[in-house]
Amino acid sequence: MEIITKRFLLRDFIEEDEPAFFAYRADLRYAKFCAPEEVTLNYTQKLLHLFNQWATENPRYNYQLALVDRRNQELIGCGGLRQEGYSADIAELGIELASQFWGRYAYAIEITKALIEFGFHNLGLKEIRGVSVSANLRVTRLAQRYGFVAIGTRPSPNWMSDRSWSQIEWQLTRESWENLAI
Repeated sequence: MEIITKRFLLRDFIEEDEPAFFAYRADLRYAKFCAPEEVTLNYTQKLLHLFNQWATENPRYNYQLALVDRRNQELIGCGGLRQEGYSADIAELGIELASQFWGRYAYAIEITKALIEFGFHNLGLKEIRGVSVSANLRVTRLAQRYGFVAIGTRPSPNWMSDRSWSQIEWQLTRESWENLAI
């Protein structure tokens, strides 16, 4: 599974990605928007196992891909579309970048566009959802750039509530994406 953009390769994870994946998920800047247990080595190992399991499923409903810089083959994060828990024509979009790439050179913009196009054109989705932490203003700007509309909030876990943060749920329909014509 590969999606190629001008600068990035979005592909299934390989064993060589593990050290970089573990490193960026352990970074304190990255951990700011995560539950404490989500940045442990054990949790990260379980995620990689899950991503690899999804890659072998047939039919495939969940895509969580390594984001690789095509120039130097460096892992810069992961992103994907997950249909589990949704109807057949809806998926949840998720992107995470290593903190050193936050706000740099429109990385998230290019990757998000590629995943949205893959979802609507290749998977035949009618709707893409997303969930973000209210304090993560970069994600809010990114969602709004692509026409996502906030459709509500989800109950927040204690670690978020303790910081007066909430979870925002976003929605993008294929129709609104096509009308946006980015």
